[in-house]
Order: sequence, then C-alpha cells, then structure tokens
Amino acid sequence: MYLLKTLCVACSLAICFMHSAWAQDQGNSREEYIRAHYTKFEYQVPMRDGTRLFTIVYLPNDATAAKRYPVLLMRTPYSIGPYGADQYRRSLGPNQAFEESGYIFAFQDVRGCYMSEGDYVNMRPQQPEKTGTQFDESSDTYDTIEWLSHKLDCDNARFGMWGISYPGFYTAAGAIDSHPALKCVSPQAPIGDWFWDDMHRNGAFNVQLAVTFFSSFGQVRETPTSKRGERLDLGTDDSYQFFLELGSLANVNERHFHEKIPFWNEVCEHPNYDYFWQSRNLIPHLRNVRCASLVVGGWFDTEDLYGPLRIYDAIEKNNPQVQNNLVMGPWYHGGWNQAAGDELGDASFDWPTAEWYRKQVEFPFFEHHLKGQDAPALSEATVFETGANRWRHFDSWPPRNAELTQLYLSKDGTLQHDPPAEITEGPAVDSYVSDPRKPVPYTTEITSRWSRNYMVEDQRFAARRPDVLVYHTEPLDQDVTIAGPLKAEIWFSTNRSAADVVVKLIDEFPGRSPSGDDDGFPSGRQQLVRGQVMRARFRDGFEHPKPLVPNQPEKIEFELHDVLHTFKRGHRIMVQVQSTWFPFVDRNPQNYVANIFSASDDDFESATHTIYRSPQMPSLIRFTTIDY
Repeated sequence: MYLLKTLCVACSLAICFMHSAWAQDQGNSREEYIRAHYTKFEYQVPMRDGTRLFTIVYLPNDATAAKRYPVLLMRTPYSIGPYGADQYRRSLGPNQAFEESGYIFAFQDVRGCYMSEGDYVNMRPQQPEKTGTQFDESSDTYDTIEWLSHKLDCDNARFGMWGISYPGFYTAAGAIDSHPALKCVSPQAPIGDWFWDDMHRNGAFNVQLAVTFFSSFGQVRETPTSKRGERLDLGTDDSYQFFLELGSLANVNERHFHEKIPFWNEVCEHPNYDYFWQSRNLIPHLRNVRCASLVVGGWFDTEDLYGPLRIYDAIEKNNPQVQNNLVMGPWYHGGWNQAAGDELGDASFDWPTAEWYRKQVEFPFFEHHLKGQDAPALSEATVFETGANRWRHFDSWPPRNAELTQLYLSKDGTLQHDPPAEITEGPAVDSYVSDPRKPVPYTTEITSRWSRNYMVEDQRFAARRPDVLVYHTEPLDQDVTIAGPLKAEIWFSTNRSAADVVVKLIDEFPGRSPSGDDDGFPSGRQQLVRGQVMRARFRDGFEHPKPLVPNQPEKIEFELHDVLHTFKRGHRIMVQVQSTWFPFVDRNPQNYVANIFSASDDDFESATHTIYRSPQMPSLIRFTTIDY
C-alpha cells in the first residue's frame, strides 16, 4: 500500500511538472501563465463588527459549478497588491505547481493594513472567549472563509492557508477555532511570540532589525492606501558603523523617528516581558485546531526560528487528534520558497533541498487535503541534518531516545566531557574586557540590511579578538550528531552591574582535508552552528530584571535554539563566549539602568567579565546526541 501511494504521488507530480515544462516550451512565463488562466476579482469582505477587509481572488478561468476548485488563502500585513482588476501578481501559490494544478487563490490585507478598513495592531492579542462583535485574527479568518464560501459558486468547500513570517503568524492564528471548511494550514517561519521572535533574544534587543523594519512598517496609516512608507536610509551600507555612531537607543527617536512610530514608542516603554508582550504570545492559544498542519522553518532563519519550533510543539500537545508535521531545512528566512536551497554563504548542502521540499512535501500536502490526492509519505518530523547534509525522518521532535550529554569549559581553552577537577595552582577562571565602544560584530559582511549568511559564517574573525573566549575539543575520533535543544550554563561575574553573555556552538574544520585533496576545502573553518545571547538582568525571569552584584559569581542559564548537526570525525567542537554581538543585538551599557532604551551615552563603560570553571562553579553547554 505504501509503495502504491508513493507511486501515485510520483505520477501526480510527474504529470504536474510535465505540464510546467510544456508551459515553458510554449514561451509562457509564470506571470503570463497566470494572466492566461486566471481572472481577478476584488472584494470588501465584512467582518462580524462591520469592518471590511480588502480581499483579492484569482479564479481559474474554467471554474464553474460543475468544475470546482479548492481555495488557498493568505492573510498578510505586507500588501496583497498590485491593486486593480487589470493588475496581476507574478505568483499566486507557494510555488508554480499550484497555479498549474488549479486552485482558487485568495489574498487579504489584514485589518488596518493597506486597503482594508480598521485599526492595525501588531501581533493582535488573541481573545479566547469572544462574544458578539468581539474579534481577533482567528475570528477575522473564520469570517473571511465563511463569506467566501457563500460568495464563490465554484469552490469545493475546502480551504487551505499558508504564509511565511508575519503571514505565517496569521496562518497559525487562523487555525484556532478552525472554520469547518478549513482543512489544512502551513504556518511557515511563523511568529509565535514577538518578544522571542524578531524583537529580542533572551531580553537583548534586535536593534538592527527593529529600527530598519519599523522605520517603514511602523508608520501610521491615516486612510486605506496602496502605498508603503519608505524605509529609513542609513546613509551607508555599513550598519555596524551606523548603529555604533547612533549611540544609545534613546537617540533613535531624537535623530530619526521623531516620535512618529507608535509601536517603537511602545517597545521602548516595555523593555521587560510584561503584559504588553505576554498578550502577544500566540502559542498558549493554539487550541481547537481542527485542520491538518504543516509547520515549516529554517535552521538558519535569523528572524523566526523560535516560532516554528514552539508552534509545532503547541499544536502537537494541545490538539493530539489532528495531523501535525514539522519540516526544518537548512534555509534562511523564507529560503524554501524560491531558492534552490543548496547553499548559504560559504556553507554547501550538496543538493537543492528547497526544490525537494516544494515537490515532495509542500505541494503533495495541499493536494491531499484540498483535492483528495493520495497522502504524501510524511514523517512526523522531516528535518535536515547539517554537517552530514541529509534529510532525516523522525516520529517525534526532538527525537526519542536521544542521550543527554555535556561539554565543560576547561583549562587551556579546552572542552571536556568530564566535570572539572580541583585545580591546585591558580584560580579556575577566564576573564576578558568587554568594551561597548568596540563591540564584537555579528558578521563581517558590510550591509545595511539584515545579514542572512551570518548563521553559517566562519567565526575566526571573532576567535582572534581578545574579548572572545574560545574552547574546543580534541579532534573527534568519530562523528557526533547533536539533535534537539541546546542549553548553556555559565558561571559568570562582572566588575560592574550589567552584562550580556553570548555563547556560540561552532564546527571547527581540520586544517587539511581527510582525503588529502584540498581543492576548495575550507581549511580550519569555524562554521557557526548555533549562537544565542542572554541579557543577564533577566537571569531570574524576564518580567522583573535585577542588576548583577559586582564581582559576585552567578549561574546564567539559557536555551539556544534546537539543532540537528553532525560534527564529522576529524573536526572539533568549539564554543565561543563573548558579551557583545553587534548590531544583531543592542549594546549593553554594563552599568545597570532600569530601562536600556532610555540609557544615556555616558552610561556605556568597559567591564571585566569572568567565566568560572571550577567543580563548585562549572560552566558548560548541555545537549542531546543520537547514534542512529
């Protein structure tokens, strides 16, 4: 039966992509194909409170009451344009196969955005007990599907949703209290909790992303419009230099925003994980999901890696009756949508992983749930193993029966499996001076935009700085595969009252290729596998920060995001520890101030930080490994 289903899916895909090849042979581009095969309609769809949301629908030209198609819906704050019945999108589906297979495509400007009525609220809080005309993103989705299901006379009563990044959030929210016609959703790189996705990393603020993003997206819309505000021009391609010269975050409003970006002001007023941020956490509300779910993320997604892992886990725990699958590939933010997925920066994955996903996973998933085609042979978790460069298929994520292990930061810059022994000579500490005026860059790339390559970047530029501590194992005598979450436990002190702790897990390549053929071999490359920062003021909780006591050691514990990575035989596992990572996150003044957003430029001072590695205060990184 399994072989038969696989053959059926393969035949279906073969027919679809033969059709695609035929279309290309006829000289039709994707945009031309859409114009030739679809008719566009624009609607104002009423919500339960009377607000009308601007919605564009593309109908297959041969759609009739006798020939019905499923509806694929995307809701977005980023514009569904171009607007006007004669203006067509260049793409409609997640990939071209959907357009050629035949779907009704519906796009909607969410409440308060572009051509829709109403007021926009970032990550609008969910209202679990709605009555009357109360609304949230789940109810707006429900009302949209309800209206379209009555308006269209050529749909097959099956709706699906998909979206990447912010549209991924709206997709996940739309699955809550699912409309009966909603049969499947695919939240891709979805925002789950905006304190953790995009905006912060363990309380440290993502300054480069936030400033550039909200300079445009955060502008107030007076009336419905088809235009987006202009993004702040940094005046340079060197974002490191721009944000260094900017100084304190308090200078953003004074020099650039001038109090005209309301959400920026709210962010500045809420530096801690208070109700403002907690109410924007979608994850606890992922209940009453009655449709199949395909959650997609990228291991190298610098914006939204937290969201897909947490949303998959929440749907799994709260809705055990529904099909829920996870896909994690070696991709940057949205890199599975258009790119080949065979490389990122200097990292090679050997084959087009994104093309494989689109053909073998994404398209068959929707075809099955919306058209009744045979189910694809999906595992619970389809996860790419970096380092070994292969897809792995698990019946759970994290994998069952993974073995807990740890590596201890030890003397002479080593990593050891055994806990530290008593040291008879000298203190078991390593110290470094962190200067916020010369912060460690997160990338060597000169760019005014968010770097997508830094998550696999060679870290030798950081290892050679005096404000970065480096620890590594001996060359491995066998492959080591880390699977699942990582956790850092660092005993730490500073001679001031505030600090950040950055921990990076790195795959260090040998100096020579094991095969002896060095042509193109990345000799000694220190490839970043995972990095994370912890703002130490939040060591006891993110709601109520507190200063560090100068020169008093404390254990700083925090999670690094999950990984599936194999360190090959002959490689070394490396850990780097530092206290700046700029301008990925803002600089810590290192003098405690209640609200870093209001710190003055004079608050920023150098500090001496100390890492402890004694039996009483062991610093380590903890993870799980698999041997299958």
